[in-house]
Amino acid sequence: MDDGKLDALGQTIVSALPGAAFGHSVAFNQLTVDVEAGKIVEVVKYLRDDSNCRFVNFTDVTAVDYPSREKRFDVVYHLMSPTLNTRIRLKAQADETTQVPSLIEVFPGADWFERETYDLYGVIFVGHPDMRRILTDYGFEGHPLRKDFPTTGFVEVRYDDQEKRVVYEPVRLNQEFRKFDFLSPWEGADYPLPGDEKAGPKV
Repeated sequence: MDDGKLDALGQTIVSALPGAAFGHSVAFNQLTVDVEAGKIVEVVKYLRDDSNCRFVNFTDVTAVDYPSREKRFDVVYHLMSPTLNTRIRLKAQADETTQVPSLIEVFPGADWFERETYDLYGVIFVGHPDMRRILTDYGFEGHPLRKDFPTTGFVEVRYDDQEKRVVYEPVRLNQEFRKFDFLSPWEGADYPLPGDEKAGPKV
């Protein structure tokens, strides 16, 4: 679809869902609709069932973290309409306590995507029959794709030969950071190199 048709489709969706969809934009030949998190089921049912939409293919759910915002997460949904031969992106804002309704009754394929979004970002989906972690280990603390999660993590996991089991320990950096120059063209070596005598003393 060209941008004009996508814009018209966005206007149709927003006008059909007052209070649930409140804005749309078109960029890079893709339609994005801003929706209310608590009404996501209503929006998705409309997009699936309306004869002008027929977004019957559920693609994925994920999140984007903006820690400086009051509602730090954009919960992002992607759907596709084979009838229109186009895709749509839905964005709903949420924070750590927002209870986002699960889409599992509308699209059973949302199951693992919602679990992954909960595991990695901490977005809570209510109405999901099995809302537990899916990628991280048992007892994992935190949500590793949040921007404020430390890159080293909180614990490290290893197999202990003496105890004959997997052990969890606080992260410790056993080696200080070392700088390997390897003749950096920006800093240069601090020792004389063959041929340096031609250039004269360094200033």
